[in-house]
Amino acid sequence: MQRRDFMKIAGAASILPFLRYLPTQANAATGSNDVLVVVSGNNINSLDLHRKGTNRPSYQVTVNIYDRLVKFGVKTLPDGSMSYDSTKIEPEVAQSWEFSDDKKSITFKLNPKAKFWDGTPVTAHDVKWSFDRAVTLGGFPTVQMKAGSMSDPKQFVVVDDITFRIDLPFPSKLTLPDLAVPIPFIINSKVAKANATANDPWATEYLHKTPAGSGPYKILRWDPGQQFVYQRNEDYAIAPKPAIKRVIVREVPSASTRRALLERKDADLYTNVPPKDVKEFKEEGKIKVSGAPIDNCIHVLGLNVKYKPFDNKKVRQAIAYAIPYEEILSSAAYGRGKPMFGASNKTPSNIVWPQPSPYNTNIEKAKKLLEEAGFKDGFETTLSYNLGLASWQEPTALLIQEGLKKIGIKAKLDKIPGANWRTAALVEKRLPMHLENFGGWLNYPDYYFFWAYKYGHLFNSSNYKNEKIEKLTDETLHMEIDNPKYENMIKEMIEIVYDDVPRIPLYQPYLDAAMQKNINGYVSWFHRQLDCTTITKS
Repeated sequence: MQRRDFMKIAGAASILPFLRYLPTQANAATGSNDVLVVVSGNNINSLDLHRKGTNRPSYQVTVNIYDRLVKFGVKTLPDGSMSYDSTKIEPEVAQSWEFSDDKKSITFKLNPKAKFWDGTPVTAHDVKWSFDRAVTLGGFPTVQMKAGSMSDPKQFVVVDDITFRIDLPFPSKLTLPDLAVPIPFIINSKVAKANATANDPWATEYLHKTPAGSGPYKILRWDPGQQFVYQRNEDYAIAPKPAIKRVIVREVPSASTRRALLERKDADLYTNVPPKDVKEFKEEGKIKVSGAPIDNCIHVLGLNVKYKPFDNKKVRQAIAYAIPYEEILSSAAYGRGKPMFGASNKTPSNIVWPQPSPYNTNIEKAKKLLEEAGFKDGFETTLSYNLGLASWQEPTALLIQEGLKKIGIKAKLDKIPGANWRTAALVEKRLPMHLENFGGWLNYPDYYFFWAYKYGHLFNSSNYKNEKIEKLTDETLHMEIDNPKYENMIKEMIEIVYDDVPRIPLYQPYLDAAMQKNINGYVSWFHRQLDCTTITKS
């Protein structure tokens, strides 16, 4: 590809940084059925998901180069797109598993065909060491394991080389699906221990750059800030080997450049596509789009109850009635979202989650509630949003700003760089009004409530606290869904938080990818990262 051609696409300012690592044979790579060229806006910062500071894009490395005991299945949606299936658990390294009669332990038989890259067998000792590591290192991995009632290395028992048992403090519907998320991946413990030190007993520095797995792909190279490359594990035996031999994932910060590279056939696949591009790709018909609503995920407007006047429920409800929902869905989401507003009743009829709130756009009702709250003339505040998610948050913020103006609320927009967002919104929880989204990895309503509505928990950016919600969340998390009490308790939880509205639901977003028409097998995953193992190229 010639430099002048790039200039025609997007201009020198956006494209020149990409030139420094674009191979001269880009078209040759995309033309080969054995090579997949992927463009992504954010790249990895570690090859070890357990390591503190590992970013979300790095999760995909774990999915592709490591194995877990079990995995989620895949389903085909009505439009032909493929998505993971949260209701289906399938074998990976575990050939089979069995619950004890009291459901307080699960025993796994490992597949004897499972081998690490160095040819040594995957044993129960490796599983235990890896799980011990996950619950000990702290941070997000440890909390995620705890969600499945796994928090103590004593719970992980080596019965023999190919038999592994997990003992639980109580029966939990979350344990088995929690083993299918990226966190409990299996490391070659012999290699890791050989490279551990007294100050680093879990070999985090070694595994940060030198993975030791058994998965369907290996890391061939990693050029931080530029690209990384997967190479197929030709000895993979516990499942069919992937169709693609080599996957090149390139970091291209500019969305317009990513789109241009796909349109010029210098890339095969473009992940996490903005809704505007999805709409235009579908209209033009030259590029294939595949996507699905993200399970257990909602884009919301968060109102921080630690800041006045958002401690007043009527103020929060007034704002919920002032939001231009339809305009946001059409102009910010470009139709790539499921409405989470306008339910006909305040009392939920089922426990499907997420489900629409009873709010819709009603300016007169909003004004009346604001007057009842003592703010007839409105007030001034700030509305913060994440520049790293500007493709949906910026237009959404502008539309909300206009809606609030109609009821006398003047909201100054506060643009926060993506690198600073997590600290400001989630860790320090210091943003009075802000756009946010959270998607729970385990597809249960009580799991969402655990993270987003329990006081002090990471994604409760509204500082919301309701004693009834605290109690109901704890009780339902430890309850099987066939328990007669479960449905009524979940309905009560939904009704409470939709009356209190510390988080005003906007819509459930889609996870979309765009690709050349000869690419098949792309699956939308709850972790929002690329799983290369199912993709084919004809």
